[in-house]
Amino acid sequence: MQTKIRDILVTYALPYANGSLHLGHMVGLIQTDIWVRFLKMQGHRCFYICGCDSHGTPIMIQAEKTQTTPEILIQTIRTEHQHDLHDFLIHMENYHTTHSPENKTLVDAIFLSHQKKGNINRRTIKQAYDPEKNMFLPDRYIKGECPRCGAKDQYGDNCEVCGATYTTTELKNPYSTLSGAKPIEKESEHYFFKLQNYTEFLKKWTHAGHLQAEVSNKLDEWFKSGLEEWDISRDAPYFGFTIPGETQKYFYVWLDAPVGYLASFKNYCEKNPKVDFDFFWNKNSKAELYHFIGKDIIYFHSLFWPAILEGADFRTPTAIFTHGFLTIDGQKMSKSRGTFIKARTYLEQLSPEYLRYYIASKLSDKIEDIDINLDDFMLRVNADLVGKFVNIASRSASFLQKYFDNTLSKHLPEPELFKEFALAGKDIANKLEQREFSQAVRQIMTLADRANQYIDEKKPWSAIKDPSQQKNVHEICTMAINLFRLLMIYLKPLLPATAEKVEMFLNIAPLTWIDKDKPLLNHKINTFQPLAMRIDKKQIDALKSTTHETT
Repeated sequence: MQTKIRDILVTYALPYANGSLHLGHMVGLIQTDIWVRFLKMQGHRCFYICGCDSHGTPIMIQAEKTQTTPEILIQTIRTEHQHDLHDFLIHMENYHTTHSPENKTLVDAIFLSHQKKGNINRRTIKQAYDPEKNMFLPDRYIKGECPRCGAKDQYGDNCEVCGATYTTTELKNPYSTLSGAKPIEKESEHYFFKLQNYTEFLKKWTHAGHLQAEVSNKLDEWFKSGLEEWDISRDAPYFGFTIPGETQKYFYVWLDAPVGYLASFKNYCEKNPKVDFDFFWNKNSKAELYHFIGKDIIYFHSLFWPAILEGADFRTPTAIFTHGFLTIDGQKMSKSRGTFIKARTYLEQLSPEYLRYYIASKLSDKIEDIDINLDDFMLRVNADLVGKFVNIASRSASFLQKYFDNTLSKHLPEPELFKEFALAGKDIANKLEQREFSQAVRQIMTLADRANQYIDEKKPWSAIKDPSQQKNVHEICTMAINLFRLLMIYLKPLLPATAEKVEMFLNIAPLTWIDKDKPLLNHKINTFQPLAMRIDKKQIDALKSTTHETT
């Protein structure tokens, strides 16, 4: 029975537009894509929205370094991101940019709404200022000696040696990373969002099932210390949107970046009038809204963002799903260690589906860091995808082609085994829905083992030598192909390109989840073509070598 059709909007945290996508980005982007593809296979109306986070001081400085304009820089990066996403088989309804007219209109309206409600404050503060570059300096552009342990060349907000946090005024012998000059203190008037006005709302919201338990518990620490006003403005020079009524004051990037979710969807709706923006974003929306994010931006999404939406009379997220960081061979992504792998660098050596599968095999609904061990990656892909999954089809299809005119039999010899595989689809679906991808993968591969065991037990290569056994061999191979088809249904969100090849091989329409309930019988298939190639150690060595060369 078909489940009720759900209306679902899904976003992934907007990648910053001053650099290429790397494998760290791909963890969350792939996780989100698998989830969305699964929901679509269930027949739900689902939209995957993202875009470039395109404002801020780093983009302005990067454009200056490369002797271009911020506008040209962010468009170049956005185009590059789109190519990488496409080649990693990540399908989005829209990949927009926060530097857009839709975002400007929405940010202004949200700001003015909060200002009218008394949630915006203005006051003068002291900040670090670079007297040579004539600009205020974000913490990341000030370095000096840690006031706690004395370590040199530490950032203006935290020490990477001893882990201490502090203010830039506490830093010893500070200097601007832009000019080398010693920063001076300078006063400036800024706009602040009164986050404390939403304390009671946020206390309830953060414990109402919208967040993972560990996130809710972590946020309680903020409530204990008390929520404070949040600086939402920046001084010129700055690349971003000017605040209404100002000429030299800009919205801080972290105000307009999450609004980019609305803006990207607004842009999509304008191009697709049948999709109603208000239906998904109005206060009483019956649609579902999910944000996938990395654990480094929990605070912004789980406190600041729901308060901004609530105060501006937009709906808040149904849930926010947070994932951990990525390590390569047990180490943090690092250019100096050769473990910083760009998305494009990977794609030049290996299939995107191999990484999609391997990441899925490691992901759960917890906020756990995951590691890509490149040797384990090679062994896992070769054993699971080639040795187990594809092997079921390749070893059966040859008999169907040679002896049975590529036609499946009219009956299954063991309908109970088919039923066992089909019934497993319900549990696998539940695991995919709950983002327990690693558990789903384990269950699918256990079924693949069972299918290979079935073929080994029946030995069609021996039975075919006896003319009286031909009918049995026909049904055995048909059985194997049907088990393979079920496994392909379950793996399709992970392996969409392979699924297309299998659909062509089986001569069928695109597979949906409901197809698991009925076997494919008395049906003409096409000649089997190779579906996956083993990873060669040389490809792994080449990836490592290329990574070192490009860092």
